[in-house]
Amino acid sequence: QRQPVESGGGSVQAGESLRLSCAADVVGSGAHCMAWFRQAPGKEREGVAALEPGGGVEYFVDSVKGRFTVTHDSIKKIMYLQMDNLKPEDTANYYCASRPVGGTYCSNHHYWYNAWGQGTQVTVSS
Repeated sequence: QRQPVESGGGSVQAGESLRLSCAADVVGSGAHCMAWFRQAPGKEREGVAALEPGGGVEYFVDSVKGRFTVTHDSIKKIMYLQMDNLKPEDTANYYCASRPVGGTYCSNHHYWYNAWGQGTQVTVSS
């Protein structure tokens, strides 16, 4: 299993949008949890959302519900994080992670995942 590779970060104004991509050969495998995490300076790494093996998505952070959307392309092996109406508090380094599973449960804890990308920085200014 190759490490995931994130891309798409950048600097935007509040209210704008960004789409992050995570390329990983296990996307759409049906046997892995894929997740987006973020980490702001001085804060713990926070689970944002998880793509379950069956294709369902769980959002872990209340403040992103309705603004962030996780999708994936099983052919291209890419998971996306569409981020709309960005806020300054969304500023963080965003990471993609994965873990093979035998069921449908995907944790929101960073220590549960065993493959990580290098991260991509998102900066939102007011």
